[in-house]
Amino acid sequence: MTIKSDNRHLYLQIIDRLKRDIEAGVYKGKEKLPSEFELAKQLGVSRATLREALRILEEENVITRRHGVGTFVNAKPLFTSGIEQLSSVTDMIIQAGMEPGTIFLSSNIESPTEEDMKRFGSEPDEDIIIIERVRTANGEPVVYCLDKIPVKLFPKEYNYDDESLFSVLDRIGNRKISYAVAHIEPFGFHEKVSPILQCDPETALLLLKQLHFDDSDVPILYSMNYFKADKFRFHVMRKRI
Repeated sequence: MTIKSDNRHLYLQIIDRLKRDIEAGVYKGKEKLPSEFELAKQLGVSRATLREALRILEEENVITRRHGVGTFVNAKPLFTSGIEQLSSVTDMIIQAGMEPGTIFLSSNIESPTEEDMKRFGSEPDEDIIIIERVRTANGEPVVYCLDKIPVKLFPKEYNYDDESLFSVLDRIGNRKISYAVAHIEPFGFHEKVSPILQCDPETALLLLKQLHFDDSDVPILYSMNYFKADKFRFHVMRKRI
């Protein structure tokens, strides 16, 4: 199992080797790796070289190191999506070959906050409907969703246990979502959301905030989606200009 030199830095060879072993199932998701001493001995490298490789693998979210406990392989995300692609959670789950589902939690009609009025360009007397749901994949909770829509734009026929809001706004409300402005924030344990998504204490969350616009550039939906970071991964294509 020792590393054979191929003229690259040893830590780069270790990174490739460990990634191949993880891909091949030698080390499985959430499994603890051998100790640094054991792994360095197996690979035939110094512990300093191994630590550099592990540091980079942790930055790439391939592993997690817990002080005083050990190093663990992160579970491979079930869902991946380019952040430049505007897909509903339902579509992401279907594309992964899984069955989407919805657990309806609540819906309330409230007066808009100052932030709501800025987002939607609404007046103080134009109420907002707030919908709280959990999206599931093959019955497992994977995303907590908090959506805000001006009441005047909300389809009255909407079934809260049904399809995605994207589809409903398009099919019933005659409001096709064309694009969104998005912000991603990493979260650790969230007092409310983490238990709802049945997260382990060490499982991180990704908060995706999006303001969605229709074909006429009118803001019609603001969403806050908390994704389980061990299930979802987002990427973006960047081009040089």
